Amino acid sequence: MVNNLLNVLLDPIEFFLLGLSEEPELQSIIFGLFLSMYLITVFGNLLIILAISSDSHLHTPMYFFLANLSFADICVTSTTVPKMLLNVQTQSQVITYAGCITQMHFFIIFSGLDIYLLAVMAYDRFVAICHPLQYMVIMNPRLCGLLLLVSWITNVLHSLLQTSIVLQLSFCRKAEISHFFCELNQMIQLACSDSFLYNMVMYFVAVLLGGGPLPGILYSYSRIVSSIVGISSAQGKYKAFSTCASHLSVVSLFFCTGLGVYLSSAAPQNSHTSAVASVMYTVVTPMLNPFIYSLRNRDIKRALKRVTGVPVM
Repeated sequence: MVNNLLNVLLDPIEFFLLGLSEEPELQSIIFGLFLSMYLITVFGNLLIILAISSDSHLHTPMYFFLANLSFADICVTSTTVPKMLLNVQTQSQVITYAGCITQMHFFIIFSGLDIYLLAVMAYDRFVAICHPLQYMVIMNPRLCGLLLLVSWITNVLHSLLQTSIVLQLSFCRKAEISHFFCELNQMIQLACSDSFLYNMVMYFVAVLLGGGPLPGILYSYSRIVSSIVGISSAQGKYKAFSTCASHLSVVSLFFCTGLGVYLSSAAPQNSHTSAVASVMYTVVTPMLNPFIYSLRNRDIKRALKRVTGVPVM
């Protein structure tokens, strides 16, 4: 790893982010579209954070984790979209080796944090629906803080491990990345050295740490569904389901698009298609989250109305 770093300092590596399209006539459309989505994502999620922090009625475990999810969504898009917009504006596809490693490192942290927070929020809904009388005892501030801390530590360590794997690899002086950001799988595929062992380690670690929360989410919702089915009244069933409908929508959107991208990315010929599909979970999902959580939530609507002074339908 030290030799690789010395070689990079003496002969800097340049990567070329090919983006979503190389057609000149589409660049202005792509720039306008992604700038709009990025601004909506940042301001929408900032409004959610501001609404939750300013309303004492929303200082509960569910909204605590929602505010952190909004923060993670802002960071996910901020690690990828600004660089892409800069490249389109300057008509340059270049990103340095250090810039690529840094972008990949922070993307792994915040995208992983997204997954862990979704798992924690699923557990929160499980406790709220299956053990409503013990909810405030179980989901106490100490446990909430511990769950958030574990999520951060796990994903920082995961990112450091994956980044250290990439730093072991040797790259050609100039390499093209068929993506709009430095994605881990793309980086390993570009290595000039033998990357089979690193590929195995990467996928094992990604499944172990990145995919670990998925069984927890599935288990939580299997118990939730069982509890809802056991409720006798239709009104009770609707009320119980409505408390987790928004979270279930976000989970479905995130995991369906994310898993679809990573399963299709195993084939190199699908790299461009994978880049386009990645827009769903890296840009579109973080943009839609504030709308999903606010449209069906009266508490969020009330807080947003108080913060902005604008009536929310």
